[in-house]
Amino acid sequence: MTSEPATYPGYRFPAEIIRYAVWLYHVFGLSFREVELILAERGVTVSHESIRQWCHKFGADFARKLRRRWPKPGDIW
Repeated sequence: MTSEPATYPGYRFPAEIIRYAVWLYHVFGLSFREVELILAERGVTVSHESIRQWCHKFGADFARKLRRRWPKPGDIW
């Protein structure tokens, strides 16, 4: 089980949507407006400014978790 909350206090959107937006931004290197369009195609109306704020607040922790999962130099395939 994960210890991640189902919602972030003070945020209108569920944590799942916030994590998905931050994930899109960091993994694929998309712009905030591109992430906004992808979410809009999936029926989630959110502004690029909200995505920017989410990435600023939650992005460092998310990027740190991603870096831990990357292979280290010298790893054997």
